[in-house]
Amino acid sequence: MSIDGVKRHAIQMTQSLMVQGAGSNVGKSVIVAALCRALTHRGFRVRPFKPQNMSNNAAVAAGGLEIARAQHLQAMACRVSADVNMNPVLLKPETETGSQVIVHGCRLTTVKARDYAALKPKLLESVMSSFHHLASEADIVVVEGAGSPAEINLRKGDIANMGFAREAGVPVLLIGDIDRGGVIAQLIGTKSVLSVNDAAMIQGFVVNRFRGDVRLFDDGLKAIEDGTGWPSLGVLPWFEKARLLPAEDAQDLEQKSSQQGAVKVVCLALSRISNFDDLDPLRLEPELSVEILPSGRALPGDTDIVILPGTKSTRGDLAFMRQNGWDIDVRAHVRRGGRVLGICGGYQMLGQIVRDPLGIEGRRGDSEGLGLLPVETTMYPKKNVQEVRAKDALSETHFSAYEIHIGKTDGQGTETPFAWIKDDSVTWRADGGISDCGKIEGTYLHGLFAHDGFRRQWLRRAAIRPSSINYRKEIDVTLDEMADHLERHVDVQRVIKMMRTIK
Repeated sequence: MSIDGVKRHAIQMTQSLMVQGAGSNVGKSVIVAALCRALTHRGFRVRPFKPQNMSNNAAVAAGGLEIARAQHLQAMACRVSADVNMNPVLLKPETETGSQVIVHGCRLTTVKARDYAALKPKLLESVMSSFHHLASEADIVVVEGAGSPAEINLRKGDIANMGFAREAGVPVLLIGDIDRGGVIAQLIGTKSVLSVNDAAMIQGFVVNRFRGDVRLFDDGLKAIEDGTGWPSLGVLPWFEKARLLPAEDAQDLEQKSSQQGAVKVVCLALSRISNFDDLDPLRLEPELSVEILPSGRALPGDTDIVILPGTKSTRGDLAFMRQNGWDIDVRAHVRRGGRVLGICGGYQMLGQIVRDPLGIEGRRGDSEGLGLLPVETTMYPKKNVQEVRAKDALSETHFSAYEIHIGKTDGQGTETPFAWIKDDSVTWRADGGISDCGKIEGTYLHGLFAHDGFRRQWLRRAAIRPSSINYRKEIDVTLDEMADHLERHVDVQRVIKMMRTIK
């Protein structure tokens, strides 16, 4: 059988394709997830791969190693467990000019942006090793680029886009986003700034997020084809349910608000917010309206629950909260009898003080917390990264979650824990804390609301009626529907023909 077939054995050697974007946030991650699920439906063994990702939304892969949330989702799309090789280099911004560098799931160093260019060539060996590892167990490896190849100022030593594509000999499918406007300029402009050899790697393009009658864009497609010499592989209409999937980029935060229920949940959009996908299951609850509060806006007076999310810089975001006056707003909310939940860095903020004697997150020193829980946090170099089995301290509901944090929190507030974590077959350790009034809670556990049983118990103790939604099933069904959407509007068979055998 030729590659035109749909059976797995149609591919005798591992093939690959790279999906790049004409800009950041054009939908690459979602399209890769959809393509992974569509190819899996066709019977292929598929693996996702992103050489370098920049995101503070992380998950835990096998072995207690960090991986970007987008690749964790793409692994789900392939119906396989997340493997750290799917994202060998993860950059987690800590300041405006510096990022933590995670290589093969472990922290390597923290570098300033200007110094990362010198580090990139040294990371290529790790990238290629992971790529070939995945190729050894798959029929197809679908690669996702980062940002855009049009950022030619970053081309030297590149491992994320054309530098990787050229090194691995992987052809490129380019994505443009029409919802932003100017998609014709996006795609033709990308061709115009690329070198001849880089442009030759691009085998076709897809226009994403179209609203309205696709036929009205026929002349636009022809203009792009004439201006680039690349064929169109299709136009993807807007897919509303994509908002249900875990987002990779903080730019997606505005899509994470939902206005449906009478109970108002407000999450503060911290400057270094991380793992904000913790909120996703709450957005599906019909009794809740979930709002992501941007900088510069006061906490609404009718807020019922405030969530302080994870952050890559606890002390930095404590200062950010005070700049916005949110510390005053949150204390007033508590005086009115409102509920507060702090997750990870948000939990650390709820305490009396956060100490960083070694300068782990920046300048050495101490920062006063919000003083809402009688706990204190000290930062240490070792990062705690692991999937855990836990039980809710109040209802004893068992659930799965994960930890990604530095710092140790102690104090009187931990004597009334939020949850218990099982470290081995017999030992339980306390996590987090709950105030005497029961309305202020803190925990280090991420992903807790994705467990239906825990989410329902947590809502009930806030006197909120929970739904019967099965969150993980909702995500899986959405991936199926997204794959069907892709199959209807993109020539997937032609995409398969574009692929090349991995060298």
